[in-house]
Formats: sequence, structure tokens, C-alpha cells
Amino acid sequence: MEFFQTIWTALTTENEMLTGLLCNPLTFIEAIVTMLLFTSILNIQSSFKQKLCYVISISLFGMLSYFIIPDPYRVIVNFIFFITTTIKIFHVSFLKAIIAQIFPSIIYVLVGSLLSKICIDTFNIKYEILNSVPICRISFMLSTYIALFIIYEIIKRVKINLNMLENMDSKSKLLLYINFILLFISISIQLYLVTFYSDTLPIIITIFSIISLITYFIISMYNLSRTTQLQVANQNLEEEKLYNKTLVILHDNIRGFKHDFNNIVSSIGGYVASEDMEGLKSYYSQLLEDCQKVNNLTILSPTVINNSAIYSLLSSKYHQANELGIKMNIEVFLDLNTLGMKIYEFTRIFGILLDNAIEAAEECEEKQINIIIRKDSNSNRQLCIIENTYKDKDVDTEKIFEKGYSSKNRNSGIGLWEVRNVLKRLNNVNLYTSKTDEMFKQQLEIYI
Repeated sequence: MEFFQTIWTALTTENEMLTGLLCNPLTFIEAIVTMLLFTSILNIQSSFKQKLCYVISISLFGMLSYFIIPDPYRVIVNFIFFITTTIKIFHVSFLKAIIAQIFPSIIYVLVGSLLSKICIDTFNIKYEILNSVPICRISFMLSTYIALFIIYEIIKRVKINLNMLENMDSKSKLLLYINFILLFISISIQLYLVTFYSDTLPIIITIFSIISLITYFIISMYNLSRTTQLQVANQNLEEEKLYNKTLVILHDNIRGFKHDFNNIVSSIGGYVASEDMEGLKSYYSQLLEDCQKVNNLTILSPTVINNSAIYSLLSSKYHQANELGIKMNIEVFLDLNTLGMKIYEFTRIFGILLDNAIEAAEECEEKQINIIIRKDSNSNRQLCIIENTYKDKDVDTEKIFEKGYSSKNRNSGIGLWEVRNVLKRLNNVNLYTSKTDEMFKQQLEIYI
């Protein structure tokens, strides 16, 4: 009985060291709740293995840093480690990694501030006692984690998430950075007030302050969301313009084909009647060429090329090539939203390769570009193949990637040098260049 009395006395007596030692293992619970919050609000898809690695890494580092790194440096080091770990494990952007740490911290501080004020006023204790008495501190932290878990369940059921981050431009991202910095400063001030003025600060002031911060955050995020929606709407409008242009050309071609249908049938009949098979073959190849143009225009649809960035790029390059008299054949057998690389990096490489193909084909008598995007299931890779006719048969397939190299006298080539620099940063993407007497070929391979 005396043993239990000793334990109870230790748990109910002010002892900062014992409180820290007993509360340190609760880091595991905090890591779990934090992970649930940011994966839900940021809509991050992850496996059980990724989640387990994150919880173990964050928890162990947090516990070790408590004994090794003094305040306030521990907070800074932990923050940097948490962001780096989030990027490495969940493969998210730097912006998402920052929000993944700041957002749960904001909620934790706000909920903690409110609960601490309620505890202080309800049980008539000082803030120092709440933090230095083991049983008080443990109870307070567990209550906070329960409240955070309830918030997570609400977010999950209401399906609140920040999908707008995927469509933000650099300006909007900068505004979001500034917004979170200001919010972080406001939260820090709030935490300071709760820490040093918890005994004298009325609970109504605490509640009002927290509500004000939450309102500010919600309004800021709403404004950013509206801005992003306008940007997406503008992007969709540009897509519709390109698609309408394609439809107009397609409609004119079909009308022309329909108008000439009787003449086409009569011409075929003439070749058949005279048994001129060579003439029929030649006529058929010319007819097939017109039909191929219609097929290409049919492929230039947002339903087939189902990624907005790639659709806009490919459509604009197609119309550019068409105005230069270049025949561009397109085949897409892949869901472009499943590419094994970032869309920004893909479109950057794809755009440069298309520009080079158009420039080379323009110089030829037979102006032709073939584009094939497909999946190679046998090798577990995705292929983007661009073939084009070319005039300079002596072109060096290695030298073209050097900075400043150009087949033209002005020596201003820099595009393929940029492509090589992008490829150096990617572990799962390769580019193979080859040529035949007829075609110059670039094959982009994405391993998944």
C-alpha cells in the first residue's frame, strides 16, 4: 500500500523532470494524430508501411531530441526533420510538407489553449501546475489528443481537403506561404498569452481570440480557394478554345469528305472497272492520308488526352505544325494522369522535344511527326515516342545535348541541354535518341 501511495504522491507533486519523462512516450500518440490530420486535409494517399515509418521516425526522433537538444533549438530542429521526413516518406511537395506540419500544430495550439484555460478555471489551478504535475499534464495531453482525433473524424466525414494546392500557380503559393507565416506568428502570440497570462486572462477573451484566429484562417483559405478556382476556370476556358478550334477543323473536314463522297466512290469505281490496281492503291493511300487527319483531330479530345496541361500543350503544337504544313500523327493509349513523373517535368521535356521535331520536320520535303504514348506492361514502363523526318543526316545524337549546340549557324541550342539537366534529377526516367535514314526518334521511358 505504501508503494502505491509513493507512486500517487510522485504523480500529484510538481516535478518537471518526471513529467517530461512520463509524457515523452505520448509522442507516439501525437505522431499518429498529426499524421491522420494532415493526410486527411491534404488528401495524401499512403500505404500502411508509409504511415508506420512516419510514426516511428517522428516519435523516436522527438523522444531523442527531448534529451539531447535544448529549447528553443529543439523546436527548430524537429520542424526541419519533420518536413524532410514527410517529403521523403509520402513523396509530397515542399509546400505540402510545410502545411502538413503547420496545420496540425495550429489546431493543437488552439485546442490546447482552450482546454488549458478550461482546466485552469474549472479546477482553480495555475498554469505551472498543469504543466509540471505528471497526472495533470498526462490527463491534459490525452484530452487534447482525443479532441484532435474528433476533429480528424469531422474532417474525414465532411471530406474537407485542400485539393486546390494541386492547381496553384507560383504567385498563389507565395500568398499561401505568407498566410501561414502570419498565422504562425498569431498562434505564437496566442500561446504566449495563454502561457504567461492564463491566471488573469478571462476565458471569454481566450475563446474570442481562438475564434478570431480560426475565422481568419478559414477566410484566408476560402479566398485562396476562390482564386485558385478562377485560375482553373481560366485554364479550362483556354482548353475549350483549343478544343473548339479542333472541332471546327474536324467539322470542316467531315463536311468536305461528305460533299466529295459520291466523287470518291465514283473514282474508286473507275479504278475497279478498269482493273487498275496500281492506280487504286495510289488513290487509296491518298484517301487514307485524309482519313488519318480526321483520326488525329478525333484524338485531340480532353476525354482521350485526359490531362489538362498535356492536352493544352499537344493541341497547340498540333495546330502549330498544321499551319506549317506538317502532318502530325498522334496515338495515345495511356491514362495520362497515371504518369510516373511530375506533370510539370513531363510537359517541360515533352514541349522541348516537340519544338525540336517541328523545327526539323519543317525543313524537309516530307513533313511528318509521329507521336505515340503508351504503356509497356512487359517492362513495367510508360513510353512517349516522338519520331520526325529530318534533313541533317549527319546530326550527332550525343552532341545535340551539349549546352549551346545547334545544327543552325546561330548556335543558340539550349533545349535538349535543359532536358538532360531535368533527367539527371529523375531516377526513373530515361531518354533514348536514335535515327534512321528516314526518321529521327526520341523515346522517353518512365519506369513505374
